[in-house]
Amino acid sequence: MSGFSDVKKIFGGGTTSTARQFGILASLVAIIVGFQIGTNGLTLTPGNLIAVVNQYSYILILAIGMVMVIIAGHIDLSVGSVAAFTGIVVAKAMADFDLPWPLAIVLGLVVGALIGAWQGFWVAYVGVPAFIVTLAGMLIFRGGNQAIGAATAVTVPEGFTVIGAGYLPEVGPNTGYNNLTLLLGILAVVAIAWREWRARRTQAEMGSETAPVWVSVLRVVILGAVVLYAAFLFAGGRVGTSIPVSGIILIALVLAYGFLTRNTIIGRHIYAVGGNSHAAELSGVKSKRVNFFVMMNMSILAGLAGLAGMIFIARAGASGGQDGNGWELDAIAAAFIGGTAVAGGVGTVIGAIIGGLVMAFLNNGLQLVGAGADLVQIIKGLVLLLAVAIDVYNKTQGRFSIIGLFTSKRNNGPTDQTPTPTTGTPDTAKPGAVTANK
Repeated sequence: MSGFSDVKKIFGGGTTSTARQFGILASLVAIIVGFQIGTNGLTLTPGNLIAVVNQYSYILILAIGMVMVIIAGHIDLSVGSVAAFTGIVVAKAMADFDLPWPLAIVLGLVVGALIGAWQGFWVAYVGVPAFIVTLAGMLIFRGGNQAIGAATAVTVPEGFTVIGAGYLPEVGPNTGYNNLTLLLGILAVVAIAWREWRARRTQAEMGSETAPVWVSVLRVVILGAVVLYAAFLFAGGRVGTSIPVSGIILIALVLAYGFLTRNTIIGRHIYAVGGNSHAAELSGVKSKRVNFFVMMNMSILAGLAGLAGMIFIARAGASGGQDGNGWELDAIAAAFIGGTAVAGGVGTVIGAIIGGLVMAFLNNGLQLVGAGADLVQIIKGLVLLLAVAIDVYNKTQGRFSIIGLFTSKRNNGPTDQTPTPTTGTPDTAKPGAVTANK
């Protein structure tokens, strides 16, 4: 049994098996493999992977913010409209006022932050439900987008398009691959190995049980092989292409917000408020500030929904009145499919990204096999409904539930149902410490 337990630790990362946390990841792998077979190898071609990142990076950026909003117990219906509104403001500033594109990006982030502060104020300090506030925001900023743009497309300068349609440049000797993309893959493998070594050293210093060395080595080898394979695919596209700049932006945001939610006080407070807001307040968490932060952040991710909007118009080369339609639904779907609990308090950034990739490759694969747009929408809706329904049912039956697994503890022992303390270093508490029933 100990040997089998060690094998399971390869997919966990703690002293006990957390392999079940990878159910959603297994679904993503199954979808990719299935369409790879069904399309005779088209899914995992460099050109198709680059297209997937180009087409869905802005939705994945929105999912990062949406998962934090849902964890805190809210929902944001305005992000698509806010992204479009921010995008048109940026496009008009560059087209009509000759604002340099780097300053235009800053302007877009500021506009997103102001919109987020506006909506956060109504949610946190007036007490209007986020559903209503953001529904109103969806109408307001959709109308604002059409009013400012006069329902016409606004072109953007060529330099700006690099964030949505640019790639890592070609440097160094001619290897037949994009050298910077290969270097990025190698650095990622080094980071994976360093993180594994650092985790083992920390566990040893704390006197915690550590997995056998061969488990850590095999885990690094498997993850490293996947990363290097992906790097070779992205680096092997047609000349002039590689991993898109929007993909680099996405990776940076995943790392930053993953750290924020896992390793900072504000991150733990978001889980605490979403898990049980009254208990969180009794433990000293200022829930109004947390609610204000997540709504404002969503609109900075509505300034990153503004950045998402900017990436979209940068890829399209123009901003139009129909930008942002349905984006909020895709972001919400990504969060829920990725394991975020409907009631709040449970979810991860990585889970939302995996959920978004499930939708992205499902959509892409169906298009490659020639499915019509109507069938694609029907299947995506069924996937979302079944993913949440099965999880909710299993949770009520006391069975395996994807929701909640992303915050399961790495150590043995029952799940703590009390709010996370507000003091101490970020390493002393896990985000999933607060998963009390609402």
